[in-house]
Amino acid sequence: MPQSAGGSATADGLDRSVRSLRHLVAGEWRSGYGDELVDINPARPRETVAVGRLAQDRDLDQAVAAARDAFPRWAATPHQVRGRILDRAAGVLDSRAEPWGAELAWEEGKTRAEGVGEVRRAAEILRYYASEASRPAGEVFASPRPGEQIQVIHRPVGVVAAVTPFNFPVAIPAWKIAPALSYGNTVVWKPASLVPLLAVRLAEALVEAGLPEGVLSLLIGGGALGGRLVEHPGVDAVTFTGSTSVGRSLIAACGRLARPVQTEMGGKNAAVVLADADLGLAADEVLAGAFRSAGQKCTATSRLVVQEPVADEFLALLTKRAAALRVGDPLEEGTEMGPVVSLQARNEILGSVDAGTGRPGVEILTGGHSYDDDRMTGAFLQPTVVELTGDDPLWREELFGPVLCVRRARDIQEAFHLANDSAFGLSAAVFTDDLRAVAAAVEQVDVGVLHINSETAGADPHVPFGGTRQSAYGPKEQGRAAREFFTRTKTVYVRPSQRPEQ
Repeated sequence: MPQSAGGSATADGLDRSVRSLRHLVAGEWRSGYGDELVDINPARPRETVAVGRLAQDRDLDQAVAAARDAFPRWAATPHQVRGRILDRAAGVLDSRAEPWGAELAWEEGKTRAEGVGEVRRAAEILRYYASEASRPAGEVFASPRPGEQIQVIHRPVGVVAAVTPFNFPVAIPAWKIAPALSYGNTVVWKPASLVPLLAVRLAEALVEAGLPEGVLSLLIGGGALGGRLVEHPGVDAVTFTGSTSVGRSLIAACGRLARPVQTEMGGKNAAVVLADADLGLAADEVLAGAFRSAGQKCTATSRLVVQEPVADEFLALLTKRAAALRVGDPLEEGTEMGPVVSLQARNEILGSVDAGTGRPGVEILTGGHSYDDDRMTGAFLQPTVVELTGDDPLWREELFGPVLCVRRARDIQEAFHLANDSAFGLSAAVFTDDLRAVAAAVEQVDVGVLHINSETAGADPHVPFGGTRQSAYGPKEQGRAAREFFTRTKTVYVRPSQRPEQ
C-alpha cells in the first residue's frame, strides 16, 4: 500500500494524515464492507490520501429504499425550507474552501487555487438553487372556455441517481444535486472512485446544514455499482457526467427501462483564431483552455484552428508560452499545472501521442513527454502542442489531458468547417474582432456553448450548459434548464362548479 507522508502539516500547510472514507446511507455514516479502496496523490503516487472500503449491493438497496421513504416528506417540505438548507450548506463550503480546496488539489491534481475556486463555485451553485424558491413555480394560461383557468405546475420526479466524474469532484456533483434537492427530489449519488474524499466533504456540508436522513445517500464504488444504481427498480431518473462510451451504455439501459436520463459526455473542443484576432489575448485564452486542470475538462480546448496568415506568428507565441508553464506539485506556490489524475491516465495519453508521432503529417511543436526529473514518478505530462497537416486520430479522439492539436485554415469557412469536424459538439471559441465573423460563428459552429474571444472552458450556474451530438443527451444542466429534467409538469384545468349559490 502507498505510504502517507505523515500526520502533521507540511511546508505547504496541508495536514497529510490519511483520511478515512465513509458512505452516507439512510442518514448514517458507515465504513463499508467491500474491497479496500486506496486513494492516492497523483503528484506523489507513494502517498496515500484516504482509505476505505467500497459499498456493496446491500448498501445500494438500503440507500434507494431510504430515498423512496424520504421522498414524500421532502417533496412536501416548503421550497423555502429546502432552499435554506442548501444556503446553509453553501456557507459550510465557503467557510472550508481553503482546507477542502487543498485536499482537492492533493487528491485530484489541479492546483490549489483551482481547488479552492472549485469549492467556492460549488457554494455558488448551491446558493443559486437555494434561491429557486423565490422564482415562479409554474405558469397560468388562458382557457378557451369561460370561467376556466389552466395551470401548469412542476412536481419532482422522485428518486434521482447521480453518477459523477473525477475531474470536478465538487462542482459537477453540486450542479446535479443542488437542483435535484431544490425541486424536491431525493438523491442516491455515486461519485468517481478516483476522487472519493471530496465527495465525502460535499455530503458532510449538506448533512451539517440539516438535510434530513435519506434525502441524500453517498455510495463510493466502481463502475459496476454505478451500473446497478442506474438500473435499480427504485430509481426514477438518472443524471450522469462522464465518458461518451459509458454515457451511451446508460442511455441504452434507461431506454429499455423507459427511465428519464440526462447525460453530459465527451468533448473535443475547438478554438478558432482568425486573421484579425488579438493574438496576445487569443494565446492567453487558448493556453488556459488547453492546460488548466491539465486539460481534464470536458470543455477543455483540445483542437486549435488558425487562419493561415497568422498561423506562424500565433503558433510561435503559443508554444513559447506553453513551454514556459510551471508544472509541478499542485500544492506548491506558483504551480500553473499539476499532474493528470493517475499514472494510468498519463500512460494512456503518452501512448496516444507516441503513436501519433509515427504517422505522417504529425509534428510535435512542444512537449510530448513526461519528465526525467523528480516529477517522473508522478502523473505529470508536459504541456503538448501537436500540428497536423490533415486528418488524424489525434484530431478526433478525446485524450482528456494537456494535449492541443492544431490545423491551419485558408479562410473563415474552412476554419468553421474544421471546428465542426468532430463527433462532439460541447464547446468552441472564436477569436475575432469582425462582427460578420461573429454572426457567422453563431449560425455555423455546431456546439452547445460558444465563446467569443474567451477560452472554451467555463460554465455559470444561471445559464444552460450542455452540448450537441455525442456530447450530450437529454435536457441541459444548470440555470432554469435544470427544472426540465428534475421536475415533471402537470397541466391542471380549474373551473368552479356550476352549483347555484345558497
